[in-house]
Amino acid sequence: MLRFPESLHISAGKDPSHNNLIRIGGRCIQVNEADLDWLVYHRLPEGTPVPLNELAARCGLGLPDVKSSIARLERSCLVEQSGGAVRMLTFGEALIRNQLKYEEDLPFVIENGVIKEKKRDPCPEKK
Repeated sequence: MLRFPESLHISAGKDPSHNNLIRIGGRCIQVNEADLDWLVYHRLPEGTPVPLNELAARCGLGLPDVKSSIARLERSCLVEQSGGAVRMLTFGEALIRNQLKYEEDLPFVIENGVIKEKKRDPCPEKK
C-alpha cells in the first residue's frame, strides 16, 4: 500500500485542474483534482464516518486539500459530510441522491434523512 506522507498545495497556474503536488517515495508528483478526489474517496472506510482531520492524515494531505476534495465528492453525490466527519454513501444512497438531483418530476424528497412525499399544488396551472 502506498503511503502519502506529505502534500504540497501550490497556487493554480494557467490550468487550475493541475495545482496539487503530492510526495510519493521522495518524488513530487503533480496531480489534478480528479486524482486527488480518487485518493480521498478510496481512503474512506465503508459505512463508517471519519473525522476530516483523520482522513487528511490517512491521505497524507493537508486539511484544505481534503475539504476541497470532499466538497467536490459531495456535489457528485458520493459522500456525506456531517459534524466535521465524512462518510462514503452506499450505492443505493448515491443512486437516490442523483435521482433527486437530476429528475425533477420524482414524487418524493429527502429531508433530514427522511423520505417524504412531495407537496403538490392541488390546482396546477395548465400550460
